[in-house]
Amino acid sequence: QVQLVESGGGLVQAGGSLRLSCAASGLTFSKYAMAWFRQAPGKERNFVTSIDYSGYTTDYADSVKGRFTVSRDNAKNTVYLQMNSLEPEDTAVYYCAVSRWATIRSSSEDYVTWGQGTQVTVSS
Repeated sequence: QVQLVESGGGLVQAGGSLRLSCAASGLTFSKYAMAWFRQAPGKERNFVTSIDYSGYTTDYADSVKGRFTVSRDNAKNTVYLQMNSLEPEDTAVYYCAVSRWATIRSSSEDYVTWGQGTQVTVSS
C-alpha cells in the first residue's frame, strides 16, 4: 500500500528555516502530483503548496509565497518543502499528500493518501 513518511519538523525561532521531507513508497511516484497541507491547533487543514508529477509546475498559498519552496526528486521518491523566514503563524502540523492526478490541485479532496504529519513550531 501507499505510504508517506514526513520528517524534518521541529522548533525554530521566527526568521529561521526548516526543510521538510516526505518519502513515498508503494506507488509510481513520478506519475502523481504531491502537496503539503498544514493544520494549526483548533483550525482546519489548509493547502500550503503543490507540485506536479514532473516538478516543473508548482502552486502556493498566498501566505507562503516567496518564503516556501516545494521540490521533488523522482529518483528518490521524495518531495521537499523548504521553509524560510518562518513566522509564528506557520506553527502547525505539516502533512504531505499524494494526488489522484498528475497536475497540481489545491483541494484536499484531490489527495488520496496522507502522511502522519510532522510538527513545526515557530517561536517569537
